[in-house]
Amino acid sequence: MQIIFEYHDVSASDRLESVATEKLNHLQTKFDFVHRADVFFKKVNRSDDKEQVCDIRLSMPGPRIFASTNAVSFESAIAETIRDLEDQLRRHKEKMGAR
Repeated sequence: MQIIFEYHDVSASDRLESVATEKLNHLQTKFDFVHRADVFFKKVNRSDDKEQVCDIRLSMPGPRIFASTNAVSFESAIAETIRDLEDQLRRHKEKMGAR
């Protein structure tokens, strides 16, 4: 799977890329039809502490899948976004199997 990282108002981080790559590769072993992931890390100003944002867009045959999470840390934002994507991919795979 091709993984593209983009940073907005955040310094590039090999550690964050490593964490995201590991989780995305695990996701791709379950859902081998996913061929590309665009990962966006950004900071936003919020009244609570959840200023770290992780957006991930997955490309595959059919519609793209997108998830976004605000969290206190990028690591927890990545984990939550991956969980959201896994739920969406599971539903997508079930629909594909029903055809």
